[in-house]
Amino acid sequence: MSDATNDASNDRTDDEAGTTMDGTESTGTTTYDTTPGTTPGEVPSGRHPVNVGHLVMGLAFAGLVVIWALIEGDVIAHRDIRWLLPIPWVLAGTAGLLAVTLGNRRRRNP
Repeated sequence: MSDATNDASNDRTDDEAGTTMDGTESTGTTTYDTTPGTTPGEVPSGRHPVNVGHLVMGLAFAGLVVIWALIEGDVIAHRDIRWLLPIPWVLAGTAGLLAVTLGNRRRRNP
């Protein structure tokens, strides 16, 4: 039967600081990930794909906060709530559909 604590490979495990567990220094090379199609001197554009779920829920939340503020500020009567509350959901859904449609169109037509 083999004892795992006596295994020589356990002595060479690196810790977070780069020092091996047996006390010797580990000399490794640092590699940098580069995105395919970019050169090391090229600056990325900073644009990323839109997460449609986050967009829709953020717009809906912001719309509900605005409606809540209008109700609390007595700008809107309480009887108007029934037709006002669906507006953020409809607008957020429309923005989500536009984001999906326009995002797919841009990916398809380079």
